[in-house]
Amino acid sequence: MFRTLGVRNIESKWGGRIHMFRALKPRIFVKAATKSRFSFLLPLLAALAPATAVADDGLDTGDTAWVLASTALVLFMTIPGLALFYGGLVRTKNVLSVLMQCLALTALMTILWLLVGYSLAFDTSGMVAGQTTLNSFIGGLGRVGLMGVNADTLSGTIPEILFFAFQCTFAIITPALIVGAFAERMRFSAVLLFSAFWLIFVYAPICHMTWGGEGGFFADLGVFDFAGGIVVHVTAGVAALVACIMVGPRHGYPKTPMPPHNLTMCVTGTGMLWVGWYGFNGGSALGANGAAAMAITVTQISASTAALTWMAIEWRKYGRPSVLGMATGAIAGLAAITPAAGVVGPMGGLAIGFSSGLVCYLASTAMKRKFGYDDSLDVFGVHGVGGFLGTVMAGIFGAAVLGGNQEGLAIGSQVGIQLFAATVTALWAGVASFVLLKVVDAMVGLRVTEDDETVGLDVVLHEESGYNL
Repeated sequence: MFRTLGVRNIESKWGGRIHMFRALKPRIFVKAATKSRFSFLLPLLAALAPATAVADDGLDTGDTAWVLASTALVLFMTIPGLALFYGGLVRTKNVLSVLMQCLALTALMTILWLLVGYSLAFDTSGMVAGQTTLNSFIGGLGRVGLMGVNADTLSGTIPEILFFAFQCTFAIITPALIVGAFAERMRFSAVLLFSAFWLIFVYAPICHMTWGGEGGFFADLGVFDFAGGIVVHVTAGVAALVACIMVGPRHGYPKTPMPPHNLTMCVTGTGMLWVGWYGFNGGSALGANGAAAMAITVTQISASTAALTWMAIEWRKYGRPSVLGMATGAIAGLAAITPAAGVVGPMGGLAIGFSSGLVCYLASTAMKRKFGYDDSLDVFGVHGVGGFLGTVMAGIFGAAVLGGNQEGLAIGSQVGIQLFAATVTALWAGVASFVLLKVVDAMVGLRVTEDDETVGLDVVLHEESGYNL
């Protein structure tokens, strides 16, 4: 599947010789080739082939290396990236609570993903392409506890255990995104319970329908969701909106100013998220190839365009650009390009970046003020709206005539498919989140007391302080 540029060029001219080098022992190849006038190339071939070899069992070491690196990058997005981004945006008395939530969810989601989440998302038992059954919506239990998976089991051209780990990092960051909506006021026990239930009842089914393969409900429709516009951002964004409404606004909101306590921390987290998104989107190609290269390129373009767009709006409206606005705009562009990264070209990335910078700005300011909900860190406005927008726009700019890689794409039909999938996802995420929050509220209560909120969650819930003042 994967070749370096050099080996690809050599194969196009000497396919037989490269094949011989891979199939036979090196000493046999050397003996046979010493009579050739191309013998001087043997050291070059010997250096290139091991690094790009495809084993007889289908394992591609180049693809494996890239997904290994991408897995680390996506984990880096949550700890420390998202933790610092969110931590800088809250008030001083709550910074540790946000860091703790991100850290704890990283651990909890990993264990749940091992025990049941991965199986519910990616076990394809009973799935049949073109037939809608129960297994079109949820996976089986054949991979519970990673049964049947060992170091030699493959998923495509990479080890399945690596695919498990890569997808685990997505299962970690998705519920962690929701934390920003109810920051500074939700019980720690409620955060853990809700996130655990949510992974099983919201994330896993949507992941299975979209990425579970042929037979998955959304997959059979032909939905474009390269790296999680539907699976990650729409699910998390809508759940965040429901959660912040059910938990209620922070005491004093919106009359009492609640500025970020540390923009330096916020911008540091933004940079980590931006870099990690290369693994998030580029790694979703599951190979070191042109698709991965295009994915990280359009990711960079979209984030940059959205950041500049948000900055320009604020500059014109308030007479000065803000660091917070530019950081938020970058995250909006990253969220919006996620579903489209595998199908659009550079100009599509530019269009999605501009649109997300504008639309997410309006959703995070005017729309939030109009409806009065306290989405503390704008999870819905940035991730929910950005993910939905990018999912729909993938159906437009995926067309080859607009620079995408989908030849003969019927734009109207594909946009309809994208809208349908994103809407169904939003409805399921909203209804299921509402029910789960009701259950958790009955079990442990969702919100701390007003006195506890005034003191701050760091001291009340953890008996610690983020700073020695």
